[in-house]
Amino acid sequence: MVFSLTILGSSSALPAPNRFSTAQVLNVLERFFLIDCGEGTQIQLRRFKIKYTRINHVFISHLHGDHFLGIFGFISSLNLINRKEPLHIYGPFLLKELIDQFVSTMDHGMGYEIVFHPLHYNGEEIIYEDDKLTVESFPLRHRIPTCGFLFKEKPRLRRLDGARMKELQIPIKWLQAIKEGADFISEEGVCHTNESLTFDAIPPRSYAFVSDTAKLPAIIPIINGVDLLYHEATFSDEGKKRAKQTGHTTASQAAEIAKLANVQKLIIGHFSHRYKSLDGMLDEARAVFPNTFLCEDGMVFNVE
Repeated sequence: MVFSLTILGSSSALPAPNRFSTAQVLNVLERFFLIDCGEGTQIQLRRFKIKYTRINHVFISHLHGDHFLGIFGFISSLNLINRKEPLHIYGPFLLKELIDQFVSTMDHGMGYEIVFHPLHYNGEEIIYEDDKLTVESFPLRHRIPTCGFLFKEKPRLRRLDGARMKELQIPIKWLQAIKEGADFISEEGVCHTNESLTFDAIPPRSYAFVSDTAKLPAIIPIINGVDLLYHEATFSDEGKKRAKQTGHTTASQAAEIAKLANVQKLIIGHFSHRYKSLDGMLDEARAVFPNTFLCEDGMVFNVE
């Protein structure tokens, strides 16, 4: 039951040959979500063999170019390959105006609908929900309005004990109810408790995407306990002053947030192009939160 994150781009404002601008794809049970869409996202989707057509929802954190300039080519390419299904885009309201202007220049028209969902920045908000998953936005602290995103699986059903099902010859019609927590009463009137018939449900999985932001302790209760946290880390500790000036975070500051939020794993990205080697940044983060990893384009992080 897949829950995996593919890093398409891990650079900051300026892309590099081996690091494209910010973009990620989260696959939850074969439902694909594109998170940010920096320049070159289409190239990376092809490079890492992710089909455009699998993506129905795009989440844009804010309107700095390295996080959204790829959306226009992505929209156009979907049209060229004759997409028919709606594409849902979640982002700042101004992005809708930019997309509308872009679409108006397309001389061959649009073959599919773009459904736009404006983000709000005054608190937490569930912006997407289906039968398996919720996506929540929450405000960050950057130079312009910016949101993070929290992807959470819904609680799963309990797991049937196959041996007990067979032993008691429980009819198929009862299985769903037992998964949902019901006891089973046999024809003889014997009550078999749900706990004796099932195993605990697999815990729901979660992923938090913390885009461009200054260090922000207010997000700790929102992301508390997530399985996987992406947190921007534009600068190393020597750039702490610059990070504060520009509304960004250092590697050790990202690690402090991860530690205080009791997350399981931290991945850091959005690295400034000034750094030729990122080993020092990784060391700084791991000194605070050992289970930290660098984002590299093409890396896949699985949550079991």
